[in-house]
Amino acid sequence: MVAKGNITLIAGPTASGKSDFALKLAEKTDAIIINADSMQIYDVLQIITARPALIDMKKIPHYLYGYIHPSVAYSTGEWMRDVKNIMKSQSHREIIFVGGTGLYFKALLEGIAEIPPVPEDIRQKWRKIAQEESEERLFALLLSQDAQTASRLKPQDRQRVTRALEVFEATGQSLSYWQDTKTIPIIDKDTAQKYLLFPERSLVYQRIEHRFDKMVARGALEEVRQLAQLSLNPQLPAMKAIGVPDLLDVLQNMKPLDEAIKNAKTQTRRYAKRQMTWFRHQFDQSWSVL
Repeated sequence: MVAKGNITLIAGPTASGKSDFALKLAEKTDAIIINADSMQIYDVLQIITARPALIDMKKIPHYLYGYIHPSVAYSTGEWMRDVKNIMKSQSHREIIFVGGTGLYFKALLEGIAEIPPVPEDIRQKWRKIAQEESEERLFALLLSQDAQTASRLKPQDRQRVTRALEVFEATGQSLSYWQDTKTIPIIDKDTAQKYLLFPERSLVYQRIEHRFDKMVARGALEEVRQLAQLSLNPQLPAMKAIGVPDLLDVLQNMKPLDEAIKNAKTQTRRYAKRQMTWFRHQFDQSWSVL
């Protein structure tokens, strides 16, 4: 079933002011807010992923924030499943989706490949192999088992290569087979209100500069320390959140804090630039650019 009306989508690069915009709109319309950011789902990472402030989350009902353990490699399909459940229970409310993960918005409006879940033992097996083997060896394994999917990937993309190997073992089908079979969209693209926040790049970069300093002042290093104590696989998405690898280096005395902060800011600027490029190429003119 495709939802029509009373749906607003707010996308944009990091530090573009999406959360504030969504909150103000929700207060006017008595809407609920659903997270569409793939890093803000993790429970330990509140500060470093710039999740909305707790005081704001108390004003307006917020969903899918900080509810997944960082040991989980949470997929777009799992996010869509959780979104559907919320939309069913909150069908009487206006709904605002806000975030910077473009694939989430594409899934809402265009459907998604419905890949069966991979059992945890198979997932852990391939995560371990991915840590131990070289990129070339890992890609050769995929090529020998699933040449069709291998032709779509680069050997350097270790995460996607590993994912393809997991899916092939778990389902007996190529990942590309599942990707070519999409579900129907759950939001009608013609009736949803769609906003793309695109401030001047210089303003976004300025916000990034100040924001990471504030994150460190608020306790980002301690947050990453708590994450490190979980002894998780470094290939997990939560372990790759911008700022996490740099602050882990600080905790392990491999890098001074000022260098880590500088590098994290650089990585955030590059990420914002990639997001801007992706949105320009993937979103059509039905999105209102603000």
